[in-house]
Amino acid sequence: MTPITTRTVEYRADGLTMTGHLALPAGTGCRPAVLLGPEGMGLSDVERQRADALAELGYVSFAFDLHGGRYLSNPDEMLARCLPLLADPERMRNLGHAALGVLRAEPRTDPDRIAAVGYGTGGAIALELGRDGVDLRAIGTVNGLTTGRPGEAARIRCPVWAGVGSEDPIMPPAQRDAFTAEMQAAGVDWRLVVYGGALHAFHHPPVDHPAPPGVGHHPRHAQRAWHDIINLLTECVPVTE
Repeated sequence: MTPITTRTVEYRADGLTMTGHLALPAGTGCRPAVLLGPEGMGLSDVERQRADALAELGYVSFAFDLHGGRYLSNPDEMLARCLPLLADPERMRNLGHAALGVLRAEPRTDPDRIAAVGYGTGGAIALELGRDGVDLRAIGTVNGLTTGRPGEAARIRCPVWAGVGSEDPIMPPAQRDAFTAEMQAAGVDWRLVVYGGALHAFHHPPVDHPAPPGVGHHPRHAQRAWHDIINLLTECVPVTE
C-alpha cells in the first residue's frame, strides 16, 4: 500500500505567516477533506498526527495554524491572544477561510465534500465557518462550544457534533445550555456528548509544561471522542473510491 504523504504549507492569515500541516491519502484521486483546528495553544504534533490518521483513513486533511508557527505553552500568553480572537467572529472567520483556501487549493480535495473539526479555539473557528454559511458537510467541535451572533446559526447547513467534559470549568453547564439552545432554535441537526468526569482539553495527551487548573487528560474519553468524530465523518463525508 502506498503510504500517505505530508507537507508543510505556509499561508497568510490574521497578519501572520501561518504554517499548516497537509496530509494526503494514498492514491491519486479526489477525496473528501477535513479542515482540522487546534486548541488555543496552537498547532502541535498532536494535531499533525491526527491529520495523518485522517489521511490514513482516506481523507485529505489540513491542520491549520493559529499563531504564526508558534505554540503558546504559557497560558497567560495564550489567553492574551485567544480571548480577543474568540470575541471577534470576523477574525475567527478570516482565519478559517484562509486555512480553508489552502485545503480547497489542493488538487486532491473534493470541494463538495469538506468537513471542519476543531478543538477549543479551533472548534470555535469551525463553528464560525458554519455560521458564515460555508458549504460544509459536517462540523465537529471538542471543548469549543461557543455561541454566535443572534440568528447566524441558521446559516449552518450541515450536522454539528460537539463534545465536552462534564467537569470542564471553561465550558460549564450554562455555556453548554446556551450552545444547544442556539443550535436548536436555528433548526440545526446537532448532537452533544458530555464525557463524564472529564476536564477541559481531556482529549489532549499530557504536555511537558504545567497544565492550568481545570485542564487534564482523560485517556478513555479521548479515545471515545476520536471515535465519535470518525463516526461523524463516516456518516456525513464517507470515503468512497
